[in-house]
Amino acid sequence: MRICYLDAFSGISGDMLVGALADAGAGAAALSEALQALDTGARYRFEETRRCGIRALKFHVDAAGEEHRHRGLADILELIGRAPIPGRAKQNAASVFRRLGEAEARIHQVPLESVHFHEVGAVDSISDIVGACVGFELLGIDEIHCSPLNLGGGTVETEHGSLPVPAPATAALLEGKPVYSRGPQMELTTPTGAAIATTLACRFGALPPMRIAAAGYGAGDRDFKQQANVLRVLVGEATGASEAATVSVIEANIDDSTPEVLGFAMERLFAAGALDVTLSPVIMKKNRPGTLLRIIARPEDQETLAALAFAETSTFGVRIYRADRRVEQRRIVEVPTPHGAVRVKVSGSGEFAPEYEDCRRIALASGVPLKEILREANFAYLNKIR
Repeated sequence: MRICYLDAFSGISGDMLVGALADAGAGAAALSEALQALDTGARYRFEETRRCGIRALKFHVDAAGEEHRHRGLADILELIGRAPIPGRAKQNAASVFRRLGEAEARIHQVPLESVHFHEVGAVDSISDIVGACVGFELLGIDEIHCSPLNLGGGTVETEHGSLPVPAPATAALLEGKPVYSRGPQMELTTPTGAAIATTLACRFGALPPMRIAAAGYGAGDRDFKQQANVLRVLVGEATGASEAATVSVIEANIDDSTPEVLGFAMERLFAAGALDVTLSPVIMKKNRPGTLLRIIARPEDQETLAALAFAETSTFGVRIYRADRRVEQRRIVEVPTPHGAVRVKVSGSGEFAPEYEDCRRIALASGVPLKEILREANFAYLNKIR
């Protein structure tokens, strides 16, 4: 499987992504040829430049006076539909614009068909989105992964006046995704960049296990002193290495919730998507026995789970910090037992364990002790691999 990782440490915009994909091997000439087929009258060029000393490609669109033309979603989808570009690139570009349209419709409280895209619908933004989707196809990308997004800070000038970063469309698009603010006080992640990332990326987090074949750098408009204003893409093949991930750890020391309340809170947290929840006895200040609640969460779920911890326990505060996580690669093998089929988890190193829930279900249904079902499943798996 061929992976592209979007490393948005200095944000992401459409033109930065097109430049990075061209630099990673999609090729400036091939991308320009595909975009020319849109027949918008625009001209395209790639400039080799530097940002904070890092060599990068800057993608330029000369829209020849078309940049402020307002377009509806139907107009844009028709333009993309008739372009002679790969089918999957068409589908992806159309999906990105639909997501943008839904965000704009929600912000302005109007029907989707009434949305006109202003800056987003300008020729340069259409070129950015189509160019990115074609670039992924030229590189043969099967999966797109993305880092947490640096939004920047300060304010941004829009047709609706000066607004704080992130702009409303960007904020709507990034709901549920991991973001942060660092560096220059200006917009680093644009609505176009946010739409592409949130529509096409299958996950947000740390670099996935992969063998890097190429790296590309796309330049933003300005050159900052404190950090390179570039988007980096890493292209390569997925490997069998253990899964690498960044997780959020949410903790609270609690000394005035009952065991029933804490047990119920654990159930709710698991149901809401927690990767793990533990309750540990601790001695707190004033020599009070208490409980340490620890939740391991995907970064995009941390706020939901933190709010749930407040709602379901008596805590007044939680600690949240990031941690690196390594997970052994695994597969599932189903084996027959005298009392029913059981799934067995098998690690990359050969370690295995019957799935508890399968064994529990069979034990309850059959009346056979759980430990006997576990023995049968272990025996069945060992026989299967001999």
